Amino acid sequence: MEAKKKGGVSASNFTSGPIVGPLLRFVLPVLLALILQALYGAVDLLIVGQFADKADISAVSTGSQLMQTVTNAIASFSIGTTVLLGQQIGMGRGKEGGRIVGVSICLFALLGIAVTLGFVAGAYPLAEFMHAPKEALKKTADYIRICGAGSLVIIAYNLIGSIFRGIGDSRTPLITVAIATVVNIFGDLFNVAVLHQGAAGAASATVLAQTVSVILSFLLIRRKQLPFEFHRRMVHFDHHLIRRVTILGLPVGVQDLLVGMSFLVIAMIVNSLGVVISAGVGVAEKVCAFVMLIPSAFAQSLAAIVAQNYGARKMDRAFRTLRIAIGLSLCAGVVMFVLAFFHGSLLTGVFSNDAEVVAAGTEYLKAYAIDCLLTAFLFCFIGFFNGIGYTRFVMIQGLIGAFCVRIPVSWLMSQVRPVSLLRIGLATPCSSAVQIILCLACMAYVRRRLLRDGEKTEENREETAGENGR
Repeated sequence: MEAKKKGGVSASNFTSGPIVGPLLRFVLPVLLALILQALYGAVDLLIVGQFADKADISAVSTGSQLMQTVTNAIASFSIGTTVLLGQQIGMGRGKEGGRIVGVSICLFALLGIAVTLGFVAGAYPLAEFMHAPKEALKKTADYIRICGAGSLVIIAYNLIGSIFRGIGDSRTPLITVAIATVVNIFGDLFNVAVLHQGAAGAASATVLAQTVSVILSFLLIRRKQLPFEFHRRMVHFDHHLIRRVTILGLPVGVQDLLVGMSFLVIAMIVNSLGVVISAGVGVAEKVCAFVMLIPSAFAQSLAAIVAQNYGARKMDRAFRTLRIAIGLSLCAGVVMFVLAFFHGSLLTGVFSNDAEVVAAGTEYLKAYAIDCLLTAFLFCFIGFFNGIGYTRFVMIQGLIGAFCVRIPVSWLMSQVRPVSLLRIGLATPCSSAVQIILCLACMAYVRRRLLRDGEKTEENREETAGENGR
């Protein structure tokens, strides 16, 4: 891997040299950052599960799922910045980076303000919309309102991460989320275990941690020089660049938002089945957040790496990177399958000491264990398609999986008596299987298109050579 350094920041070039080593070195910090980010929400539920009651557990699980849905959508939207930066670097146009970063700051600042106002003003209706159990309704609304107040800093963190991944630096985002996680752990222990504030205390600790993280992140970044020119005057609305970032990022953001909403619909279905099942599924979802981290890390990394190779017109290398990533991700997926399917009670028991909640979460987790094997393929495909700019396809396949498979199967299984959380959970691997088939079909189309373009390029070269000969 080649690296250009300026002022201590490394802009990694993934278009030449070995693949496995640089891929793993890039994936590892991304994975660690995702682990710490998952701990962010998991610590809330873990500490609340040990020092509060079932209503607080349900409130945190429901409220955090809603917050995570919107946060993930905006983080996915920021992939537009990652991919555009990566493609420009791959084409040797790193100077465009400052302008891309400037317009991204303006765009995501507006989004942050809108999301903050929406969550703060609509916390109680959102809790009702989520069908939060009556005994947990007020606590769920409080959690949403407090966490929503910190939406702007959540978005700032995700934008910082997308910028640095775009230039091939996955270590700086790791530092920023590590800071947030440490602050969140101590804040949760103080607010929940000492002050006994329950779900509201967990939410307050989360917002405090996010704020501290972003402030320290900016201080850290100011001590470094980016591998491209950047000035404050670049922070303005450039309609052309905003359009380019939006075209790349919006389909992925919309897809993640609507797919996240499909999981919210499933949460609404299980919430209507009682507080124990609601808490159990919430616990299982937190475990799943960790189980799916490795394929998620490969997806994010492939988007950046493939974008550079696409910009450099080295698609053979991009395809090789995809195959290697799938193999590595599948090895990890087998391990996670064994842990989640055969030892689920140990994993869910970390988040709750209530036997009923643990039993419900363990049953639901078995379905996600199966999905571990499928997402090793699916997430890598998604990262590849994002990297080459096929974000509309990513949106379409995600929506088909969510609304044509996951929601209908979940609802149908919830109507079967006696209720089985395993059957309801199987909707997710069914969706993944359908999405993989769609990805394989699109991959065949991409290969044919690239081959056709390659033939045209060769014909042009021959014509040019003939003209020169004449």
